[in-house]
Amino acid sequence: MIDRTGLAEFLRNRRGALQPEDVGLPRGPRRRTDGLRREEVAALCHMSADYYSRLERGRGPQPSPQMLVSIAQGLHLSLDERDHLFRLAGHNPPTRGVYSEHISPGLLRVLDRLNDTPAEIVTELGETLRQSPMGVTLTGDSTRYTGPARSIGFRWFTDPAAREFYAPEEHAFLTRMYTAGLREIATLRGPDSRAAELADLLLARSAEFRRVWDDHEIGIRPRDVKHFVHPEVGPLELTCQRLVDPGQAHMLLVYTAVPGSESYDKLQVLSVIGAQVLG
Repeated sequence: MIDRTGLAEFLRNRRGALQPEDVGLPRGPRRRTDGLRREEVAALCHMSADYYSRLERGRGPQPSPQMLVSIAQGLHLSLDERDHLFRLAGHNPPTRGVYSEHISPGLLRVLDRLNDTPAEIVTELGETLRQSPMGVTLTGDSTRYTGPARSIGFRWFTDPAAREFYAPEEHAFLTRMYTAGLREIATLRGPDSRAAELADLLLARSAEFRRVWDDHEIGIRPRDVKHFVHPEVGPLELTCQRLVDPGQAHMLLVYTAVPGSESYDKLQVLSVIGAQVLG
């Protein structure tokens, strides 16, 4: 059963504890109250300000689990806080573990400060959970996919468009890397895992995957320097830095270019393109 009073108090408390800079928002000279405004939290949670305001006032319908997931991420809740939120709203919390898609507050705080840098948070299966604005500008919105296609490794073998953002000379290596990585995760997680399910789907759908899978390669790690091809600015040579959250098998990937290089100048052009699209 939903605890409307407890839920409202908890939401108000967590909103008041967050500062604009904690979530990548400008403070502005006219801010008079501590914490975030309701409309700011609503935007972070991808819901209407009216809906969120009713929750804080102890009114409105019972939030769905999907809505609670958005609220938990928007308010940068820890796993314990997320579980408490679910119980207040009358739902059982999602399971924890390597397949949890709840991003840790620390990883979100880092991503929120990377508005001018391509970055993304991904699962061990290559599912993009969150991107910086420049990350979307670089490779498109990778969070829009559903089902098995959420995994870049799955799309690599089933959707030709997945390869368009990568230099052709990288394709053979990436084919081996995605195959070896999926084999490694499927072995680690077991035959009933999502990784094993993805492997079975690809074995049924892709002759290329079957051929490389039969090589039984393991331990092919991503290269630090990646070569992208962007439809607006052309080839890009970017260094990828990784920040790992081992507790939830998530990685923050940050893409940078050497200052003064041609790729660095192209990233500046992309930042302008991205700003125009958002505007």
